[in-house]
Amino acid sequence: MSTEERKTTKGMYKPLLWLLAVPLLNILYALQNHSGDQVQSLVTDVDRSTPFIPEFAVPYMIWYPFLILVFVLILRKDKQEYYRTVLAMCLGLLLSNMIFFMFQTIVPRPEVSSSGFFNHLVSFVYANDKPYNCFPSVHVMTSTLMIFGSQALGWMKRIPIILIALCIIVSTLFIKQHVIADVLAGMLLARFVFWFAAYLLPVFNKRMTTGSAKEAVHYADYE
Repeated sequence: MSTEERKTTKGMYKPLLWLLAVPLLNILYALQNHSGDQVQSLVTDVDRSTPFIPEFAVPYMIWYPFLILVFVLILRKDKQEYYRTVLAMCLGLLLSNMIFFMFQTIVPRPEVSSSGFFNHLVSFVYANDKPYNCFPSVHVMTSTLMIFGSQALGWMKRIPIILIALCIIVSTLFIKQHVIADVLAGMLLARFVFWFAAYLLPVFNKRMTTGSAKEAVHYADYE
């Protein structure tokens, strides 16, 4: 690969740096992931009757790699759709954390057997994520955004993305990380922020273009 090709490839993937905003926003999640003064439960009879299936810890845990892979695919196909999806995710995380602060919920967890590979995976999830910050589900919100954002891709790529996203969404119920209300709220929030990002993105693009033009004029004044 020539030097010019390397520069082109590097420039193509540079927008992926915007994904660093996601772990930064997740700091807010970590700060609130503990019991507050008033913790609500949204558990219904349907949630109580939902079976515990530890095997679903696998799709639950591939969440982060899945997000990164889909973002890369979207970026390679449509940069504007990539920016829209990133913006939607950041908005979704901000709104989620605002809800966590004002309306904290908890999901009761079952006793997990100490034997079996999948039970160990569930125990690992439980040990690294306390049962708070449940409504809306961030796993569901972000996975739903991958379904929306992947509309720029062909169906050969989009169908697997949709299937994996759906597996992640239902996994939140089957390993008892979330309840039905959390899932529905996550989907609705994803729909809202994806729509809102489409409205905000042209505004950001216009300001960035205007700012770049002003910098170019300012630089020319000193030549």
